[in-house]
Amino acid sequence: MSLDLAVIGGTGLYRFPGLENIEKRAIDTPFGAPSADIVLGDFRGKRVAFLARHGENHTIAPHRVNYRANLWALHELGAQRVIGINAVGGIRVDMGPRVIAVPDQIVDYTHGRFTSFCDVEGVEVKHIDFSEPYSLSLRQALVLAASNADISVVPDGVYGATQGPRLETRAEIARMRIDGCDLVGMTGMPEAALARELELDYACVALVANWAAGCGDQTEVSLPEIYANLEAVTAQVPSLIAALLALKQ
Repeated sequence: MSLDLAVIGGTGLYRFPGLENIEKRAIDTPFGAPSADIVLGDFRGKRVAFLARHGENHTIAPHRVNYRANLWALHELGAQRVIGINAVGGIRVDMGPRVIAVPDQIVDYTHGRFTSFCDVEGVEVKHIDFSEPYSLSLRQALVLAASNADISVVPDGVYGATQGPRLETRAEIARMRIDGCDLVGMTGMPEAALARELELDYACVALVANWAAGCGDQTEVSLPEIYANLEAVTAQVPSLIAALLALKQ
């Protein structure tokens, strides 16, 4: 059975429930080792790959994730479509805790990360069109799948990618709001750009864990509340992926 889809799990999603006939692959890449072994399994009659972005025990901080190795390994295994699951904070008024969003744009505030496969001496520089950072067809499929599965999603949004691992200040979020950001997360870039360089269809499923600093009605960010929200919203991911796989390609 050929590989149908790859899912990259973020904070709160370290294993993919429901995978059968599981095998683990340790992939060596020109850029080092991925965050964890790639888990291959059958899910609703399709072959799916799963990778825990932060490692199986959340031991890798956002700025230390080997994004190049992760995407290269999935590509090498034959993945053509990749879904990035990202825990985020909400800025826009309809992006409160436990909301699921499928963003359509990115603003990148990260620094010091390897952002391209061209960051190697002697490799030809590849310029990519990144006007639309997520694959439109895959985004549309996710929104349709959510509707079919009776899962409420916000079908757009601007993802602001910050460095982490600390959360942002109120002033930083205020600036991001002025910049047009609706969501804030730490792992959206360079993952999306690297996927584009490899010509992979890539989209983000953003799981809102909390209001960003100074947003909503919260006065401070509560980590226990973040994890409770993540647990609740992450529980919908398998149903969303199942509905996506059920769509005719």
